Amino acid sequence: MTDATRIQVSDSPSRAALGRRVLPYAMLSPAVLVTLAIVFVPMLQTAWMSLHEYVLFRPNDFNWIGLENFRTALADEVFWISLRHTVIWMATTIPAQLLLGLVTALLLNQDFPWRPVARALIIIPWALPSVVIALMWVWIYDSNYGVANEFLLRLGLIQKAIPWLADPDTALASIILTLTWQGFPFFAVMILAGLQSIPRSYYEAAAIDGASTWRQFWHITLPGISGVVVTAVLLRTIWVANSFDVIFVMTGGGPGYSTHTLPLYAFVKARTNLDFGYGSAIAVLFTLLLMAIVVFYLRRTGKAVS
Repeated sequence: MTDATRIQVSDSPSRAALGRRVLPYAMLSPAVLVTLAIVFVPMLQTAWMSLHEYVLFRPNDFNWIGLENFRTALADEVFWISLRHTVIWMATTIPAQLLLGLVTALLLNQDFPWRPVARALIIIPWALPSVVIALMWVWIYDSNYGVANEFLLRLGLIQKAIPWLADPDTALASIILTLTWQGFPFFAVMILAGLQSIPRSYYEAAAIDGASTWRQFWHITLPGISGVVVTAVLLRTIWVANSFDVIFVMTGGGPGYSTHTLPLYAFVKARTNLDFGYGSAIAVLFTLLLMAIVVFYLRRTGKAVS
């Protein structure tokens, strides 16, 4: 065997190893490029725009003002009202969705007739478009012919019809109930998948040892679905925080500012006032706040799961 042949034979394994290392990156590159194009480039554009005064009434004026938009936002009373509503929105909706989804998943994990049908029907609120859900619940809450008032009046729980979406004291709670109904099937499906991955032998062994249903749930079910719950809560935190379409359709942020959230406020500033610079600054502040929440959540849940 000549030296050239030896070099060619010895190089072929290294080339094959290099190909195996490069292949995953090559296959992921289209998705990465698409993500960069439709997510990260607009994010950088928004951050750059937030440092300028850019109002579409004056499309040719794109003046550098540095952090002035951020200082204006921090001194804006509506910004702080929207921030408070955003915190209430997230802190109420996500636990409510999680609790309702957990109960639903536990029920759907039992043996009963028509269980496949029930599992298919439970996904309907999650599958419907947000605009359809918002309009449906606007009709439910209507003070003249809404089902909610009619039901409560017949039960004697209220004495007269309540304008749920027109009253500042009930508007935000009404929208939270709507989004809870829309989002709980996501938790139900995710948790149900986690429940089905727990071996039945664990429960049989615990029953033989005399463990009660509650102890089985606490020591077997919860640890078995903890990873699924952590992931589901993280995803819903991001989605709920960025969701404003239901609010926009149902109340438009009103009455007054009673249902304003930060994503909605940024959208209204850019869409209604055509102030893209200020709206971008609000969006950047909200993104930083959401990133801080996600990092804190990942650190706490990482320690708890590990």
